Amino acid sequence: MRLLMLGGTEFVGRAITEDALDRGWEVTVFHRGHHAPPPGTSALHGDRTAPDGLAALAEGEWDLVVDTWSGAPAAVRDSARLLAGRAAGYAYISSCSVYTYPAPAGHAEDAPVVEGSPDAGSTAYAEDKRGGELAAVDAFGDRALLVRAGLITGPYENVGRLPWWLNRVARGGPMLAPGPRDLALQYIDVRDLARWTLDAAAAGLGGAYNLVAPAGHATMGSLLDACAAATGVRPELRWTDPAVILEAGIEPWVQLPIWLPEGETYDYMFGNDVTKALTAGLTCRPVEETAADTWTWLQSIGGVAPQRPDRPAKGISAEQEAALLGL
Repeated sequence: MRLLMLGGTEFVGRAITEDALDRGWEVTVFHRGHHAPPPGTSALHGDRTAPDGLAALAEGEWDLVVDTWSGAPAAVRDSARLLAGRAAGYAYISSCSVYTYPAPAGHAEDAPVVEGSPDAGSTAYAEDKRGGELAAVDAFGDRALLVRAGLITGPYENVGRLPWWLNRVARGGPMLAPGPRDLALQYIDVRDLARWTLDAAAAGLGGAYNLVAPAGHATMGSLLDACAAATGVRPELRWTDPAVILEAGIEPWVQLPIWLPEGETYDYMFGNDVTKALTAGLTCRPVEETAADTWTWLQSIGGVAPQRPDRPAKGISAEQEAALLGL
């Protein structure tokens, strides 16, 4: 297989690139040149937002294009149109955020989605991803695979969720644990996303798939236990009622990454029906493996994860935590 990876140097793109290389595929990475792609790839340089930014892609043929773009849908439109006659398939890494909010727990791929346009500039994340989907479908039709990923974790994470929890657990001591302990989570390890995407694309699948582990694959308790096992540190977990956390003005998802109190937003983020992806071969590794491998990677780069400039930093301060715990 000949893969053209649009991106491929960070997080999701890098995981997909490495998986393809492990399969023995021939991989070309098209990127801006800010970060080195994995060894074993061929590199083409260009900026999709610049005039003539796709010039390096004027020639060449591939079996598959994978695109992780999350900005202006017009960039997906231009890339997909340019490559439609020279690539057999196009996998667009989209998001479960394309579903109209609120969405009930258990929503599948046929749930209502936000409005989007393949010709739009960058507006908001959900609308941009939906526009990207439409751009891929416009150019590739049923050869377009729309991977609607949920919360993504694992090695190379540059958003600040699981790395923050691992570093907080590693500090030890009394620790705020947002309850309840058995709160069901729904996420996808980036390597499981990569494997499924390449398997599905190679099999010729098209259309939309929710790609995230089944709800309850892990809980808040099993996640923090896995972080403790990975770091070798057992903090004193202080399980705290969601109402107390919210009353203190602490923001779920951002100040306490991954965690959401039960309710409308929780159902929207952690209530995706993944029957279709499971039927198409999705398998998900244990949370213990995700935490351990992310910690190993984090230590290999000095303990500080990279941070995307277009995403807010995550986590509460030690002072906020101590105040809430009465320390």
